[in-house]
Amino acid sequence: MKSHFLIAAGLLAAAWMAAAPARAQEVTTQTVDGITNLHRLETTVACAGATKAQAVPEIKKMGFVSIINLRQAGEPGADLEAEAAAAKAADIRYYHVPFNGAAPDPAAADKFLDAITAKGSEPAFIHCAGGGRAATMWFIKRLVVDHWDIERAAKEAAALGMTNPALKQFAIDYAQTHKR
Repeated sequence: MKSHFLIAAGLLAAAWMAAAPARAQEVTTQTVDGITNLHRLETTVACAGATKAQAVPEIKKMGFVSIINLRQAGEPGADLEAEAAAAKAADIRYYHVPFNGAAPDPAAADKFLDAITAKGSEPAFIHCAGGGRAATMWFIKRLVVDHWDIERAAKEAAALGMTNPALKQFAIDYAQTHKR
């Protein structure tokens, strides 16, 4: 009888420990001066909107080791040079992967996946102007690299800021033709 209890307790503890990483990865929203629409998975990634260069030291303090900027050079308010310089000064890897949400290009997704999977790139701070493109790229990463099912990945991406149905479909189509 005692051995059955110990086995049951061991199985329960193992199940709880196996589920712990899933619980630890909840999306939270933060307010940081100089960052718009900041949503983050506590230990893995943040997806945000417009980010000013002066916010980069705070991004470093939050524990991020890389910044992936999806903004196009011509977007209002985008200051790629200042952000790149601030990232260099803060000793954060900086990737610029311009991604046009109105005309998404699979080549941008390819470059994003190369950046996010580069050794030492996570935790990553991913941003665009509003956060939706950043969350969509993370959605692609979950589908292609982590092999999550669409429903699970879409739920997380929506919590991170993915709201555009056309970009969601682009991501699903990309994932179906680009396996890693």
